[in-house]
Amino acid sequence: MEHYSDRRYLVSFDSAMVPQIFADVLVIGSGVAGLRAALTAAEGGEVLLVAKGQLEESNTSKAQGGVAAALDKEDSSALHMQDTLDAGQGICDPEIVRAITAEAPERIEELARWGANFDREDGRIALTREGGHSMARIVHALGDATGKEVADTLIRRVRETEGIKIMDGTFVLDLLTMPEEGCVGALLHDRSRGPMIVWAKATVLACGGAGRIFRETTNAPIATGDGIAMAYRAGATLTDLEFYQFHPTALYVAGASRALISEAVRGEGGILRNARGERFMPKYHELAELAPRDAVSRAIVTEIRETGHTCAYVDMRHIAAERLVRRFPGIRDLCAQFDIDITREQVPIRPAAHYMIGGVQVGFDGRTSVPRLFACGEAACTGLHGANRLGSNSLLEGLVIGHHAGDAARRTAESESREAPHTRFKVRLTAARTDAIDVADVTDSLRALCWRSLGIERTRFGLDEVAHMLVFWGRYVMAKEFRDRAGWELQNMLQVASLLTEVAMMREESRGVHFRTDFPKTNDALWKTHLDVSRELGVQQRRVEG
Repeated sequence: MEHYSDRRYLVSFDSAMVPQIFADVLVIGSGVAGLRAALTAAEGGEVLLVAKGQLEESNTSKAQGGVAAALDKEDSSALHMQDTLDAGQGICDPEIVRAITAEAPERIEELARWGANFDREDGRIALTREGGHSMARIVHALGDATGKEVADTLIRRVRETEGIKIMDGTFVLDLLTMPEEGCVGALLHDRSRGPMIVWAKATVLACGGAGRIFRETTNAPIATGDGIAMAYRAGATLTDLEFYQFHPTALYVAGASRALISEAVRGEGGILRNARGERFMPKYHELAELAPRDAVSRAIVTEIRETGHTCAYVDMRHIAAERLVRRFPGIRDLCAQFDIDITREQVPIRPAAHYMIGGVQVGFDGRTSVPRLFACGEAACTGLHGANRLGSNSLLEGLVIGHHAGDAARRTAESESREAPHTRFKVRLTAARTDAIDVADVTDSLRALCWRSLGIERTRFGLDEVAHMLVFWGRYVMAKEFRDRAGWELQNMLQVASLLTEVAMMREESRGVHFRTDFPKTNDALWKTHLDVSRELGVQQRRVEG
């Protein structure tokens, strides 16, 4: 399959003419993982934290459900680990799973010390249950605003921490790499000051996922796969890209952006019904509404197709109104914007792209295959999630791996005695010619195509269609030198979609969130593997041990 991996954003300027910034550690991204990495990195040096939008703008802030942690006396990290392994369907990294689930209580206690206002019952942190979990272990805040509370807590801490400089409204065009040295910083474009270079002794990618390549997504507009694309161009190894998780229950109102209806709604007793009013999950899975997300998403898609309706529904009318409003005030307010009373009416839902399980291949310390480059959060792939992320493990992973990536980056920077290199780069930002391309139109077409053929159900025919169109668009989009964020984002989205399509086409089986209608069974004999991708080696299979 044709790629455009040689395209670099080093679009021609002289470094002597462009502002240069020096940092011990550069952190790219302001979600849970990036914020946590910056805090630990700042314990030993100067940190520059770069945000594409406002510091508060991230997928973390939109997360409703919670953080998974075994805090109940009847629960244990071993049970949490087993649930995670079961959801991951054979390709989790058991050691990573063990380490992250064991550290979960410590990270929750840390956030509580820093002022996170977690919901409590009788003085103890309240816990609820979500699909795939055998125990109630989901820590939540303000009912259904856990992500925002976690993000706000970390942002307060970051703003109070001496040694962290914040640059928001800044697009990172590309990583800067040098032979033998690896990543030495990044090329940025600030919305008010233009291009600039950041030289850094260590760089942490925490740019989030790529949900915006799909028409239907719960992701924030900033989630365009920038970190995945720039890591690939820099030579890093990516893995498990074919596993993209779709949230089963996004609010479906024609003309409105998709918003989460938390999985915790089903954990608290919400029932899924089709357009005929029939409860349908028991016929698809023994856990019914508490089945893993991939099973619920496929069941909803099937019911929508069989009923000929545009959506399915989540029914909360049987739950006591007072309890429902207390537990889900955000969802109550969201639905009320569309004149839907969750205590009296069913809520229309359908699946939407939600979480990128694959990403830049890293270990427990966030270290990538490129020297001095680290990654964490949704941009990274640790092996925690396997083929299907267990609900509320993502904020947990961001907290744990963010901390360890920040620590490894700090130690790397401390071991670097000299200043960052002064090297001349060439960039032609002023030479851009984009008059022949309607960026918005290509972006909309890409998102519609990916949703149709790269979404919840995949076939060889559909994947071939995506591959063909990506090559066609790529020939004239990837060759352009854009001058604005929309064009750069489109190039990154095309790059990520191309890589995702290639590995989805190769994996001729169904496993977790990767479902091939032409290969509906799981095939451990051939496909109990990871698919690793790099510019240098292309796609390689890596057998899962055990």
